[in-house]
Order: sequence, then C-alpha cells, then structure tokens
Amino acid sequence: MRHFSAQYVFTNEGAPLKRGIVTVSDEGIITAIHDSGGDLAEKRSVEFHNGIIVPGFVNCHCHLELSHMKNAIPPGKGLAEFLRMFREARSADTGTITGAAGIADEEMYLGGIEMCADICNTNHTFAIKKQSRIRYKNFLELFGIDSEKAEKRLDEIKHLAAEAEAAGLEHSIVPHAVYSISLKLFALLRAETESNKVSSVHFMETEAEKMLLEKSEGPLMNSYRESGLVTGSNKPDLVRDHATAVLQHITQSGNLILVHNTFADKDIIDRLKCRPNLFWCLCPNANLYIENKVPPLTLLMKENCKIVIGTDSYASNGRLNILDEIRTLQNYFPSVSLEEMVRFATLNGAEALGEQELLGSIKTGKKPGLLLLKDLDIARLRLLPSTNVRRLV
Repeated sequence: MRHFSAQYVFTNEGAPLKRGIVTVSDEGIITAIHDSGGDLAEKRSVEFHNGIIVPGFVNCHCHLELSHMKNAIPPGKGLAEFLRMFREARSADTGTITGAAGIADEEMYLGGIEMCADICNTNHTFAIKKQSRIRYKNFLELFGIDSEKAEKRLDEIKHLAAEAEAAGLEHSIVPHAVYSISLKLFALLRAETESNKVSSVHFMETEAEKMLLEKSEGPLMNSYRESGLVTGSNKPDLVRDHATAVLQHITQSGNLILVHNTFADKDIIDRLKCRPNLFWCLCPNANLYIENKVPPLTLLMKENCKIVIGTDSYASNGRLNILDEIRTLQNYFPSVSLEEMVRFATLNGAEALGEQELLGSIKTGKKPGLLLLKDLDIARLRLLPSTNVRRLV
C-alpha cells in the first residue's frame, strides 16, 4: 500500500484536489482518496510530489508497426505526397520493424500510456503486445479501392484477425479511411463488423479528401493514378461524402473514433450529431507534420464533441508521447484548461475504448495508473516546455 500526494490531483471525478492523498494497493488499485482541503499534515507514509497527479494516459490512435519509419519522410509535404513517400519507405526486414516497435512500446509506457488503440496492417507487433505493460486494443485496418479485389482484401484481414485471436489479443476489423475503400468493400466490411464494440476511421485529414470523393480529382486522385491504383479514365467507386460514409457505410454498433479531423467543419459535425457514441481523436503533432495544420479544437468543444487524443506513428511524429500532444494543443488553444486536456487524454479515451470502468479517472476500485506531471507552472496550471511526466504507478 502506498500513499501519494502533490500540489494538485486531477481525479476526473470532480474539481482538482489541492494536496489530496491517493492510496493505491500493491496491485495498483485505488483504495482511498482523501481531500485534505489543501492542508496536508506531514505524514511519514505519504509520498509528496511537486507537480500534478493525473490518471494514466489513453492513446486512442497509434501505428506501432511503423516505428522503424522515424525521420523517413520529411515534414510538410501534404497527405498525398506523404502517402506516396510512405509506400516507398515502409518496407523493412522483420527484425528492424519489431526492434523499433519494441523500443517504442517501452517509450510509450514510460511516457504514461496505460492503454493504446493501435492500427495493425500486419502481425509484426503481436508478440510485443503479448509481453507489453501497455494494454492494447488492436484495430486491424482494411483498405482497397479496387472493387474487383474487395473479397480478397476482406479475406486477408480476416486471416490477420484469426492470428490476433490465436495470440489472445483484443481486436476489431476497421476501415482505413473514407477515401481508401470502395463501395463494395464498405458493404462487405459493414456486414463483417456489425457487432464491433469499438471502430475507428481516419477522417478528414486533408482537404484533398473532399476533392477526391466529390469530383474524383485533386492530389489524392493524382497519387492513385501515379501509383497505378487508378488507370486511364477510370474513377474509383467511392462514397461521395464523409457523412454518408459514417451514417450509412460504417457499422452503427458500438463506439466510433474519427481520427485526425484536421479539416472538419461545422457542417460535418452537425450532420454527424445523430450518430451516437462518436469520439473525435486529435493527433496535432502528426497533423502539423503532414499538413502544417491543427484540428479545430475550439469548434469541436463548442459543438460538445467528445474529444480524445492520439499520437499517430513515428512516420509522422517525433515522439509517441501524449504529453507532447497536450502541450501542442495548449500552444495553439491557450484558452483550453489543462484539466480539460488531461480529461481528453484519460477519461474520454477510456470511454472511447469502452474501458471507463477500469481506466481514465482516479476513483476507488479503479486501476488507472498514476502519473506525475512535473516542472510546470503550478500557479496558472500550465505546461511549460520543460514539463515532463513520471510514472508513479
């Protein structure tokens, strides 16, 4: 049994506790929370820390298997060029892929990530996840714009799902993006995923998506032609807008995480309000890396969207670190409180992944992990460039 205290404790169960005390069992379960009212009498058994105690982070979007691609693609090229260079740079031997993924997994754990929703196109990370101190939700990603290959694509991802099942890993089959799946494949996928508890989809990451869906033109269309995915005067048989994809072609069961949302606007938000259990995942450092743009956080909050945080991959980010994502959001949206952003990265993420009974808040009976945010502006409750995170539990 250990007792922790700090200048503030963000429990996500009420107002921050000033010099509150959190008692944790040897198994990491919260057994008691004491509100000292800011008057913490010295107790030999209490470990007092200079900073803010928060629950463990929940990373709602990552690509662990791309960790070997760090610095492989220069920033600022836009999504279409990023994808072209990605296709050329992704290949590597299995040892390189798994070695980099193992290092990234440990970095994420030390950075405070308790649970991670991870995109999988291969089985390269399965063995790492079985041994990891992070609990993973594996999203097996399906894509393909060639209608004639739709059944083949589905069979491939079902084979990967069988491997994940054999490895004892939590998994769901999910679509990659609205612009990368044919109507036929969407229909097959919806039938296959009708009972998903959690799904995700890359969403409105670039302005070029709308150009492709609505007019079959623009940078993404050019990329498809250059890569040979589209030939001659053919046009891919795609859904014609993002809202239709979410409301008609992606399973309506369970939670749905929309990832990136860099170019989301009020019209799309309004149209999707009828879809229950919808979460908006922001990966601001990746968005800056690829499109040099951040998602519209102020608009999303004004429209009462449930916001969660992700890191994306080392192909589009310098670190897989949730605190860095929060710091970037604070820099661009200084009016949003640290308490709110911590909630995005903890309780909201736990709810998105259906794990709020265990993770996301400091509450008796939960096992959320405990983190210390240190070297910050305590008076204003603001992160500084030097602010870092340390695991307590």
